[in-house]
Amino acid sequence: MHKHLNRYFGLFALPTLIAFSVAFLIPFLLGIYLSFTEFTTVSDASFVGFSNYILAFTENSNFLNALWFTVKFSFVTIITVNLFAFLLALALTKKIRGRNLFRAVFFMPNLIGGIVLGYIWQVIINGILLFWGADITQNSTYGFWGLVVLTNWQMIGYMMVIFIAGINNIPPQLIEAAKIDGAKPSQILFKITLPLTMPAFTICSFLTLTNSFKLFDQNLALTAGAPARQTAMLSLDIYNTFYGKIGSEGVGQAKGVVFFLLVAGLAALQLYLTKSREVDG
Repeated sequence: MHKHLNRYFGLFALPTLIAFSVAFLIPFLLGIYLSFTEFTTVSDASFVGFSNYILAFTENSNFLNALWFTVKFSFVTIITVNLFAFLLALALTKKIRGRNLFRAVFFMPNLIGGIVLGYIWQVIINGILLFWGADITQNSTYGFWGLVVLTNWQMIGYMMVIFIAGINNIPPQLIEAAKIDGAKPSQILFKITLPLTMPAFTICSFLTLTNSFKLFDQNLALTAGAPARQTAMLSLDIYNTFYGKIGSEGVGQAKGVVFFLLVAGLAALQLYLTKSREVDG
């Protein structure tokens, strides 16, 4: 059986490889090439070397501002989303009445589309700020914390489910043995629960990091970068550059390549750091 499977493996994998190449690999390689060209369509691309990359960082401060804003935003959301998700998971793995209902309720915001979610929270936040005669686009601080609150509200439930799976995977005999030996709840948390749920922290940190850096539709709907692009994240800045004016497509493509390398590098570093702290159950 295995010999027959190995013989026809290439044939069975061919449709998937073709789909992967057409939908991802070829556009990805073409995008890298176009970042070194000046173009309006793929057919009229002319090679300009590293000019687009230089312009991405020197033409104006929009890209660097978006980079710094995205880094700050991602740092805060990684901490808050995973902290609150883990605390919720701890609470909802206890034997409390209606815990499955609570799990479903906390997970539901993840099912709402980003554009809709952005407009919903824009109305909510502006309704609160109206008491002080302000709105979310008046100050970049309002936009920053508005995005943090929105992202937490959307992502906490999803990460909570992953943490619940990790906590439920801890052998109950280990917890019982620790209690018999006189371990306090805090000792059980820091000596058993946290170390044995590190695989869940690895997954959740990775998802939170990548989703925070790639945030686009919520950013577009909530602030659209206002005021004066001070709340524009990297994805929105790349979009504005690419579609902002004719002739800037190459610069936008160069920003996209830098964005990909940045996210891939940070994600790889995060995976390495968190996986090195995992322990076997």
